[in-house]
Amino acid sequence: MRLVTYRCNIEAAARLGAVVGDLVVDVEKIGAHAGIAFPASMLDFIDLGPPALLALKQVLHDSEGRWPVGAALPLANVRLLAPIPRPRKNIFGIGLNYVEHVAESSRALDTARDLPKQPVVFSKPPTSVIGPDEAIHHDKAITQQLDWEVELAVVMGRTARRVPEAEALGFVFGYSVMIDVSARDNRRAGQWIYSKGQDTYAPFGPCIVTTDEIADPQALDLWLTVNGVEKQRSNTRHMLFKIPHLIADISAAMTLEPGDIIATGTPEGVGAGRNPQEWLWPGDVVEAEVTGIGRLRHPVVAI
Repeated sequence: MRLVTYRCNIEAAARLGAVVGDLVVDVEKIGAHAGIAFPASMLDFIDLGPPALLALKQVLHDSEGRWPVGAALPLANVRLLAPIPRPRKNIFGIGLNYVEHVAESSRALDTARDLPKQPVVFSKPPTSVIGPDEAIHHDKAITQQLDWEVELAVVMGRTARRVPEAEALGFVFGYSVMIDVSARDNRRAGQWIYSKGQDTYAPFGPCIVTTDEIADPQALDLWLTVNGVEKQRSNTRHMLFKIPHLIADISAAMTLEPGDIIATGTPEGVGAGRNPQEWLWPGDVVEAEVTGIGRLRHPVVAI
């Protein structure tokens, strides 16, 4: 299932939708027609757990082609927001999680040359999240080294505490796309949150694809372009620490809750690792995609 948060017009409230073909079906409305009280927001829906997913899947199947009036809108006519417009807490970011990116970072960013022995975890605050087509801000007073990183995002579906790797994927709700925007000249004594946590530095979406549609999250192609020129291309099989390991490692010390997001790291090809180095500037357009999930497109604008 492909779930989105959308607005049908500028004044309308954000609502939870399911993408069926070229339509967005309003989850609360289709539920009401079937006599089921589905919520209108993504987080509230995730909180309901696996039974809600099964129920929604059945309702959509039973109603397809016979949508109640007002329950289905053309996808082209709605505004997609970040699937979770305001996460409840910080996004868990993973640094240096592709071997080739470790190498390019050690050359360009003075990080260690050796492969990490444990996941490198940082965070991005909820205020950094933006949805499809929203602008990435470039503040020249703060940064002259604005960089890109395409990543697979994991969205948790169940509370996870000290979860063993073998069980970890059972706690996942679904997957999405994130661009980890980074101001490379804003790293402070090895701390990354100021560099990576600024407003608009977490483009997220365009949807969450539930786990039943992703047979193997470690077999997904991902790529990124700037102004139509490809900068990154890889596959999630090249992660140094795979998703079950990341969930087990984080949950060993910090409780993961429904709706929490893990950005799983980026492959090689970032601007800092290029010779000469390349940066994002106002007027640029960044596009990122993960196979089977969708594409993000974002202009860079001066503020």
